[in-house]
Amino acid sequence: MKLDTPSTELGRLPTLDARSLRVAVVCARFNDALVSQLLEGVRAAWARHGGSPESLILHRVPGAFELPLACQQIALAGRVHAVVALGCVIRGDTPHFEYVAGECARGLMEAGLSAGLPIIFGVLTVDNLAQAEERADPARMNKGGEALEAALEMIQLLRENRS
Repeated sequence: MKLDTPSTELGRLPTLDARSLRVAVVCARFNDALVSQLLEGVRAAWARHGGSPESLILHRVPGAFELPLACQQIALAGRVHAVVALGCVIRGDTPHFEYVAGECARGLMEAGLSAGLPIIFGVLTVDNLAQAEERADPARMNKGGEALEAALEMIQLLRENRS
């Protein structure tokens, strides 16, 4: 068993239904070719789970560092059930990677906690372009689709525990 694969040993995986939901997707423009593939995976998963195209709201920001503020403000506006943040940070020869990737992750976590709404970390943080291409490609690892499905699962979990 792969450790990063969801297990059904602790219970059945939920049936995901996007039909009555509105989800925002915030995409970083930096590394756009890779982020566009992640978005393609999100859109395919959204359609597969019954979401209507007009209920998947797309926003763009310059890069991964800008994702937390945008996601927080969109979540706090109260017009969506969840926010999916998409970006790609590739390690280079300087400490820039650590600053951007770490602060993006921390910021998105804090944004979700402060808004009380699922804000999903769909940001690739990889060592090289080959890893990014593998993870972004909807036909291979499809991390965009996984991020959307995490949002749907978290919406369902929060609804069940709030009622």
